[in-house]
Amino acid sequence: MKVAVAGAGVGGLAVAAMLARRGHQVAVYDQFDQPRPVGSGLVIQPVGQAVLARLGCLDAARAMGAPIRRMLGREARSGRKVLDVWYDPGGQPANLGLAIHRAALFDVLHKAALAAGAQLIPNRVVTGAEGGRLMFANAQASEPADLVIDAAGAGSPLSPLRPKALGYGAIWGTVDWPEDTAMPRDVLAQRYVRASRMIGVMACGRVPGQRGPKATLFWSLPRDGFAAWQTAGIAAWRSETVSLWPELAPFLSQITDPGQMTMARYGHGTLRRPFGDGIAHIGDAAHCASPQLGQGANMALLDGAALARALDGAPVQAALDRYAAARRGHVLMYQMMSAAFTPMYQSRSRVLPVLRDRVLFPASQIPPVPRVLTRLVRGTLLPSGAGPDQPLP
Repeated sequence: MKVAVAGAGVGGLAVAAMLARRGHQVAVYDQFDQPRPVGSGLVIQPVGQAVLARLGCLDAARAMGAPIRRMLGREARSGRKVLDVWYDPGGQPANLGLAIHRAALFDVLHKAALAAGAQLIPNRVVTGAEGGRLMFANAQASEPADLVIDAAGAGSPLSPLRPKALGYGAIWGTVDWPEDTAMPRDVLAQRYVRASRMIGVMACGRVPGQRGPKATLFWSLPRDGFAAWQTAGIAAWRSETVSLWPELAPFLSQITDPGQMTMARYGHGTLRRPFGDGIAHIGDAAHCASPQLGQGANMALLDGAALARALDGAPVQAALDRYAAARRGHVLMYQMMSAAFTPMYQSRSRVLPVLRDRVLFPASQIPPVPRVLTRLVRGTLLPSGAGPDQPLP
């Protein structure tokens, strides 16, 4: 089968590798002039790592990333814990999160896709799809394909999804992990000022071509707040952040230019039918949410795995039905949880943070709730529909 994939992100490269390994002729089109990623650190949860293992690249990803054993959040001024989720107190690698820089993950998946026989074609700005062909901005089109896969992310020109804009986003940046810090590398740490400020730091392993371990920093901002942050200046931001979290000083001292931080804005929405006539939508092109639960890259990996499985021995349109049905419950549950949790950590509300800190956090420490939260974060609270031992509809 001939397959045309729009977008060489996490989902696009993963599904290309999986389909090429099955003997399909796969071409991946992207707008970059040469393969390169954008973004900062992210977490591949255990359910997503299982997909990397099937691609034969989990060991390479782990060699580049950093294990995450715990998510720990505190109220910035009082130091009181308001989030505490352990992946696995015993530290079994298969149960831990994998923090990895997007450049490292891209490198691993890019190599896997090429090794499987997929073709990567740069300098193609996708504008639409018609008759099994991808249409490009330069009035060219791809060769006709039996299936088009839309992995072009949020705002994809191929997707009918129009997500609801969320009120808060975040600035993200990558720095060296300081030698003079006592902060643990296996904890995704956060500080909150009500829900209007969320500060985070996470070890994210190594970046290809660079020396030493890295860290990802993030700081929440209102969706329209980036210009004001730039105007206020780096010095004012560093001063405010260090006053809230002094241990971040050696991380923040490395940020000397606003260009080192990138603004990310988020939306929330889900396609009820993530496919059309000869086209499948995966990842953020099919469903997008805030990164609060750390599931974005995992969802793209799971979509790709479920789609590849559904196509085994089935006609294209029947396979697309099976793909959508396989992923429906898992996607719906995580979209609902993301919508519920996000305003408690990123919003202007004064009531929700009190509910979070005084009611929900104490309740989250009462068994069996900690075990449920662990499975939620790992991505295993419901069957994903992508596992090889999970029957397809």
